[in-house]
Amino acid sequence: MKAAIIVFPGSNCDRDVAVALGACLGRRPLMVWHRDTTLPDLDLIVVPGGFSYGDYLRCGAMAAHSPVMREVKARAERGVRVLGICNGFQILTEAGLLPGALMRNRDLRFVCRDVSLKVETDQSDFTRKYQPGQVVRMPIAHAEGNFFADADTLAAIEDQGQVAFRYCQADGTVDAAANPNGAQGNIAGLFNPGRTVLGLMPHPERLAEDLLGGSDGKTMFESLVESLS
Repeated sequence: MKAAIIVFPGSNCDRDVAVALGACLGRRPLMVWHRDTTLPDLDLIVVPGGFSYGDYLRCGAMAAHSPVMREVKARAERGVRVLGICNGFQILTEAGLLPGALMRNRDLRFVCRDVSLKVETDQSDFTRKYQPGQVVRMPIAHAEGNFFADADTLAAIEDQGQVAFRYCQADGTVDAAANPNGAQGNIAGLFNPGRTVLGLMPHPERLAEDLLGGSDGKTMFESLVESLS
């Protein structure tokens, strides 16, 4: 499997992803600067977390127009898998690769803590090693993770099974109390209709080995390596 991680000014989780993905892949992924206009042959592109361009305008709004994103969009249209984590999720929505938008958290505060997530499906290259209904733990760290879409878009997302993860209680109950940011439908992770693009606010790379306190996030990278190798 050939993988690359896009690096923007302000990215701060790019190397964390490189370590987590590289441990499963057996070699370090390619690091691609945002000004690059070409990409080699790839099976996976990761758009990492951080504060691209200082989060000016809106989170991800400027990064979505970086030179490299034209090529990321072209590859995504050809079926190359794309994973956007936190700020990467915001960039993917701003670039039109995923529906909806990420708005300010419901209480207008930055939230940084572990959350429980309910796995909605194992029918994707990103989630194949999870079990449907499984509850996993991952950290969040964001001020703009409140997923919003208009009623028709939200209905289409649900009808087409595009939700990958929902915020939940430790026992799997999906309710308002488990929602850290006000996201509609408790949506924490979202696919495109073909399930070849995934954006999620939680950080799987931050719980990808036992030394970090857990390995639920490692399963996502193992899923990708198994699917795309």
